[in-house]
Amino acid sequence: MIGRLSFAFSLALTVLPSVARADNMVASYSPQQLVEFMVEQADLGAARALCVGTKSECAASKQEPKGFDMMLTFDLDSAELRPEARANLEVVAAALKDDRIRTAKFRVEGHTDAMGTEAYNMDLSEARALAVTQFLVERDIDPARIIAIGHGKLKPRVDDPYDPANRRVELTLTIE
Repeated sequence: MIGRLSFAFSLALTVLPSVARADNMVASYSPQQLVEFMVEQADLGAARALCVGTKSECAASKQEPKGFDMMLTFDLDSAELRPEARANLEVVAAALKDDRIRTAKFRVEGHTDAMGTEAYNMDLSEARALAVTQFLVERDIDPARIIAIGHGKLKPRVDDPYDPANRRVELTLTIE
């Protein structure tokens, strides 16, 4: 059985200059915390629930997965990882080596804001996803565990399509 968990543990939220301060160079979480978060969100069998009711009642009672935001910033019109993004990805790479999630696969999904043409935004979002994928592969994460996808401006994080928060990469955990 394959389940796609869309808790979208988000990487890369903004490209605001204020984010690039030196104190952001170290992640505020450990690989252990990240693994525990993923294991909890994935519900790897420890806690299962059965809903008795109509489809809409069960859907309404279902808890939304929590997000785990990390700052992976990109400069405007760039797919180059900034130093603080690299620091966060070092933690992600260490977490992905944990035995508890060795069977997990990840979709690395690149996004842009609405500036630029559709084709340019698609290319840029794919380049951002590939930059994250390459970084992880260079740290001995099996490339078969990662699928890089670009969405361009099609899936904004916030309502304003031009908001810098839409310039991001999201990792989505998939358990087989």
